[in-house]
Amino acid sequence: MRIIIKPDYDSVSLWTADYIADKIKAFAPTEEKPFVLGLPTGSTPLGVYAELIKKYQRGEISFTNVITFNMDEYVGLDDNHPQSYHYFMHENFFKHINIKQENIHILNGMAGDVEKECENYERAINACGGINLFLGGLGEDGHIAFNEPFSSLTSRTRIKTLTSDTIRANSRFFDNDISQVPATALTVGIGTIMDAQEVIILATGTKKAKAVRHAIEESVTHKWPVSVLQNHRKGIIVCDTDATHDLEEETVNYFKDIEK
Repeated sequence: MRIIIKPDYDSVSLWTADYIADKIKAFAPTEEKPFVLGLPTGSTPLGVYAELIKKYQRGEISFTNVITFNMDEYVGLDDNHPQSYHYFMHENFFKHINIKQENIHILNGMAGDVEKECENYERAINACGGINLFLGGLGEDGHIAFNEPFSSLTSRTRIKTLTSDTIRANSRFFDNDISQVPATALTVGIGTIMDAQEVIILATGTKKAKAVRHAIEESVTHKWPVSVLQNHRKGIIVCDTDATHDLEEETVNYFKDIEK
């Protein structure tokens, strides 16, 4: 597992955008052989999306032959709801680049049969040959996507009941009204994420420091879902200095040294 430590949020975003762009360009995707990218929502990846948009605008990258699969979506919010992840992705990324509409995949939280929706999502990923690179964020309690603590480390796409902590954290997007936050969501599973050829997890700020410590220095456990990244053949955590606050000094020095 690689740990990339950068001074601040902006440098985390730039490094990650550069890495993703380089991977896409090196892959040289075509219509017959597209690059498949897994994407998150939330405040942390906004900087990455902004940098990728700039690269597209400068003519440095094309998304014509990129297929995307988003991590999750709330149950009960339609695509046009300002807090739906469909809306978030289109407003903050997709409408600013040249991705084809048919290449965008986001779980349908309004599906009549959510179990079938989740099964079809897994089939769609497999039909594309799997995900080349999955980008994700990190919750304070170590959750990735909506895989809350104690989620199965082999789980697949499914419906999940959100914890009180997650609902409280996400209420900032709903005018701080907890009652407006959906109690359930559709999410890719930890096993789904781990099947990707590469996984990048973003972590910024001191609030993520405890989760970063469990991800790197502690044992793999479903209590801290992000810790499973230790078992990935090509997992990367990109974090700022604040997020390393709880790591031992020798841990920080080691990863800084090998990434010179």
